[in-house]
Amino acid sequence: MQTHFSDAQLLDPQIREADGILRKCVHCGFCTATCPTFVMTGDERDSPRGRIWLMRELLESPESVSADTGYHLDRCLGCLACTTTCPSGVDYHHLIEIGRDRMDALVKRPFADRMMRRLLAMVIPHASRFRMMMRLGRIGRLFAPLMPGNMRAALAKLPTRLPAMDRIGSKTMEFAPRSPATKRVILLAGCAQRALDPAINASTVRVLTKLGVEVVVRQEAHCCGALAHHIGETDAAHSAMRAALLAWREELDAKPVDAIIANASGCGTMVKDYGHALAGDPELADIAARVSSLTMDITEFLADMPLQNILEPIPDGGWGAVTYHSACSLQHGQKIHDLPITLLREAGFDVRQPLEPHLCCGSAGVYNILQPQMADGLKARKLDNLRRAGAPAVAAGNIGCITQLDGDIPVRHTIQYIDWATGGPPAY
Repeated sequence: MQTHFSDAQLLDPQIREADGILRKCVHCGFCTATCPTFVMTGDERDSPRGRIWLMRELLESPESVSADTGYHLDRCLGCLACTTTCPSGVDYHHLIEIGRDRMDALVKRPFADRMMRRLLAMVIPHASRFRMMMRLGRIGRLFAPLMPGNMRAALAKLPTRLPAMDRIGSKTMEFAPRSPATKRVILLAGCAQRALDPAINASTVRVLTKLGVEVVVRQEAHCCGALAHHIGETDAAHSAMRAALLAWREELDAKPVDAIIANASGCGTMVKDYGHALAGDPELADIAARVSSLTMDITEFLADMPLQNILEPIPDGGWGAVTYHSACSLQHGQKIHDLPITLLREAGFDVRQPLEPHLCCGSAGVYNILQPQMADGLKARKLDNLRRAGAPAVAAGNIGCITQLDGDIPVRHTIQYIDWATGGPPAY
């Protein structure tokens, strides 16, 4: 793609980065076939190729921008399916971040939208606040008909089931291995996940300690910053990143650490990108790059561990069938797709794959709250494909997908199935 930035514009580091990304796009259109929003609407402006055109205009000629540009940029899920498909290596991930930053600076969002984003950034990354919001949501549903549309949509997305709060992450903790220690890891306990499903961290710790891994959880690293980062709440995102990095730097300086483990793939994708996101921060750039290089999804880490040593004898016929839902942040953001399937099969599960495994389920952080109509359409499409696979349960690697899809078919984290196969509680 040709660009026409002036020399003055190219002095801006963001514009220079965007220019390099834009020039890689050859307009081939391969991305349109795998873009969930384009598949749903057929509108070129809801495709990566169309959004790239919009962003070039936004960055080159900001005086001509309109709210319509922001409308189509907001409809992007950030699923990154386009980056898996793109033959030219276009870094759409960072381009859409630049485009949204510039859009927010140029066109003020409606008051209700701004307040909703601020509320989400203030509540969901804090497990105790999120849990309280779920409690209040039960009452709020009674008054939903009187509320603005975006509030009604938010209430509709709140889970009706209120589990106990996950104690892991409530304070700094160390979990000793059940056998002589072979490795030491830091676990990111997460934010929303602690309020939504405490079983995920519990399963993670059980499996790791059985494998002889010492697990450390730092209370200060309560959130990776992804949610706030993706909805334009920059200060909240930076605050969360900074808190996590300073806590982890202290831990890394105290003792050797083999990996930083994320068991929510959306968090893992964010933390692996810290080195890029904070490259210009004189205080945090070095530790951010170090943390990014150490971060692994739980399935990546397990792939290099002797899992077979702790597996229970496989029952006759195996542990049963499970359909694997590949979270976008794992398969596209981290380029991990086959590995969880391999681990589940090694553990004794009959793993099936649904049709259209590359398409997003519509969760995408808080996309399902901010863009409920599109998210609901994608959810229905995904659930139909999961049901057609015929298994009684689903495995996934991200809490957003699990919450979005769990219902008549139980959806559990991959680590919960592995925990089950190593003597832990049944996954469903």
